[in-house]
Amino acid sequence: MATRAARGFGQYSGVARALERVGDRWALLIVRDLLVGPRRYGDLKAGLPRIPTNILSDRLKELQEAGVIRRVPTVRGGYELTELGRALQPVVVALERWGWSTLGEPADGELVTADALVIALGAAFRPDAAAALPPTEYVLHVADISVSAIVAGRELDVAPVGPGALPQPRRAIPDLAPEAVLELAVAPTGFRDLVSGVRGAVSVKGAPAGVTILDGGSALLERFRLTFRIDPIDPPDASTAHGAADEASVA
Repeated sequence: MATRAARGFGQYSGVARALERVGDRWALLIVRDLLVGPRRYGDLKAGLPRIPTNILSDRLKELQEAGVIRRVPTVRGGYELTELGRALQPVVVALERWGWSTLGEPADGELVTADALVIALGAAFRPDAAAALPPTEYVLHVADISVSAIVAGRELDVAPVGPGALPQPRRAIPDLAPEAVLELAVAPTGFRDLVSGVRGAVSVKGAPAGVTILDGGSALLERFRLTFRIDPIDPPDASTAHGAADEASVA
């Protein structure tokens, strides 16, 4: 089946043109996963388990035609982002941060994937805070996936690890020996609360609900909190909004 032409919005606008290229359902999630590294068709399907195979094929063709992705010559059935596609990274990161304000509780069947966790940690990373802290490795286990985040000054290198991890490019900070390692087993909601700065009931080791410290201690957990944080977007106070409206009407 031929790939359908992008639907035009009838507007000569950067936002309109961008949405014509990557605004269809699933497109930006494909881009998100490819930001972590090249992926085969089967890898993308496994990371997006609810996408129908025909839709995945269509989206890949459309993204290729838009110049966002390309085939990887050295990987059979593989795809990677072009320079144009990689330029979407700040867009994806901004959407990740924005989405945390409406994340809520996980619905039945919703899961956390390794690529999604890598992007979430990148979105939460605070280089200014990390610059004042010793080099540290943070290993997180969420359900059956694991990622390693190495932080050295203002640099962050996150990669899936463990038996089920896909092959990754050479790590960005390959020769660093972190001064400390914090290893956590984290439920999806525990990770959300930890990164959002929620401080509820804690265990003996100082970890919040849904977080178990496997290696390290409460001091390293606090270092993680300083290094990774996504602040929710709070709606404006109703009285403030009304006051601003009244001032505007007077003006």
